[in-house]
Amino acid sequence: MIGYYIHHHGKGHLTRASAITARIGSPVTALTSANLDGDSPFADHVRLPLDSTSSQRNPTVNGAFHWAPFHDHGLSSRMMHIAEWITMARPRAIVVDVSVEVAVFVRLMGIPVVVVAMPGQRTDPAHQLVYRIADHIIAAWPREIYEPDWLHEFAAKTSYVGGISRFDGREKIANTSHSPKPGVLVLSGAGGSRISLDDVQTCAAQHDSFRWTALGVKDTKWVDDPWRELCSSDVVITHAGQNSIADVAAAQRPAIVISEDRPFEEQRATAQALSAHNLSVSLPHWPVADRWPSLIAEASAIGGYGWSSWRTTGAADRAAAVIEMIAERLGNST
Repeated sequence: MIGYYIHHHGKGHLTRASAITARIGSPVTALTSANLDGDSPFADHVRLPLDSTSSQRNPTVNGAFHWAPFHDHGLSSRMMHIAEWITMARPRAIVVDVSVEVAVFVRLMGIPVVVVAMPGQRTDPAHQLVYRIADHIIAAWPREIYEPDWLHEFAAKTSYVGGISRFDGREKIANTSHSPKPGVLVLSGAGGSRISLDDVQTCAAQHDSFRWTALGVKDTKWVDDPWRELCSSDVVITHAGQNSIADVAAAQRPAIVISEDRPFEEQRATAQALSAHNLSVSLPHWPVADRWPSLIAEASAIGGYGWSSWRTTGAADRAAAVIEMIAERLGNST
């Protein structure tokens, strides 16, 4: 048995965990506060209570952690659930995506831990602690494109598997639109965004020489599987979340990447790496409407074939192989 802790904010952590778990030969139990889909690849699910139910006193433990406040009953309860499951299931290893506190807790219980790294400035004591105690680290991007300085110290136990997309291996869908207008897809996620429907509608009204479509933007419909829309777009405008970038790369679409404000400058680091390697047009914020024709032209000129260097093909398989290797090498025999 392998455990997989999944952070509940947004849908990205669960999407990535599902893609990897589908390639793991051993049964995997999800430990998370997130809601799992009916067709989940997990063998079992431990539903964890939220950990922000009461106290907010000294949440960083004097700078050593990110969230472990005094007397938080939710935190105590979720750790108790994790401890009870470990005692009962005796997992060979646990993957943590992501929580410093859970990773340290699991390791203190004597369980090998695989930590999923995140981009950005992860030089704070809490992140350095979790990468130090990790038995292995998975970075879901290509080393050739982005190798942060703070991971150098842990290079011997880090696997850069490439961008993990749920669409890896799926056949591309032909664009059947007969419109002479290029299609522009504005793609947002469940983790929150500064982009509004008004922003998109303003662009559509001012630049009607393009066909504008918005998915995931607040007040628009949510599409669980946007593969068809991705494939049929001439240019994709997206944030710099890891799943969205991997999905755009899998579809090999020209892209304009607008980084959202996230802790530790996570999306800014990804967007800057993409721009530096001429994979996308990257912006720190939504531009004024007048700029869109030139930005779309620039993204179209870059094209989408360079996305092969993001290494989405086989990325989930490589991550699964790393996890099974750690479970086999360090896990118990029962």
